[in-house]
Amino acid sequence: MLFADLALARRLETTDALAGVEFARAWAGLNSFTGEVFLPVAGGHASFGGVESPLTQAFGLGLNGPVTEADMTRMEEFYRAYGSAVNIETCPLADPSLLKLLNERGYRAIEYSNVFVRELTGGDSQAWPDAISEVRVRRPALEEAESYSLLVAKSFFENAAVSPALLDIFSSCFQAAGAFFFMAEVDGVPAGGGMMSIHQGVASLGGAGTVPEFRNRGVQRALLLARLSKAAESGCDLAMVATNPGSGSQRNVERLGFRVVYTRIKFLRDLQHT
Repeated sequence: MLFADLALARRLETTDALAGVEFARAWAGLNSFTGEVFLPVAGGHASFGGVESPLTQAFGLGLNGPVTEADMTRMEEFYRAYGSAVNIETCPLADPSLLKLLNERGYRAIEYSNVFVRELTGGDSQAWPDAISEVRVRRPALEEAESYSLLVAKSFFENAAVSPALLDIFSSCFQAAGAFFFMAEVDGVPAGGGMMSIHQGVASLGGAGTVPEFRNRGVQRALLLARLSKAAESGCDLAMVATNPGSGSQRNVERLGFRVVYTRIKFLRDLQHT
């Protein structure tokens, strides 16, 4: 039986921390950025992938012991050097010193996300493809990075223009070590996409979206099953997903046997206004 304890939290948070490092490295490579893109800190990693970028955040702090004033100062100086705010995804199983320091240093909570986990078995590798489904899932080629990124970006921001900077961030992730991308099609037409990062036997599923005209047709289920199949085939024993509480994404993963193990809180400090 899988217990929602500190050992599990360390595995899950380390997976997303390492994925963040690889995404930042990929972004730097495609943008000829020569500065440091990550900082090991307080048992976790702080990554930088551009100012106001979703790649710029820290994971895993405080899961291997107390967090110190010196740890926080080092991390803040790392982000301040790039003119970036500090975003920290926190796990409730972290050492209490982290929450104390966040309060004392003027951080504010800005977001909740539920972390779900599911054990994988050999049978998961046979879960996809499903001959009955109208959805087909394939791995896009590297030269499709931009078109794939635009597809997924439009599923998230359907009523807004996708900026070149955001498209660049999405596209750069294609070069990240340990990252796998999946495109869903209905009758040969691109309908949605999702990605997965694998580190140390844990598959972290994320970045999934369906364009409006193909919603409620099983696209997300197909993308989940295809990624679980690849994760099991790759030797992973766990799969994880972080979703907005009560969202459609949460319902999708619960239907496939995922269960919530804890809730993250993201904290922000804007160093330019303090």
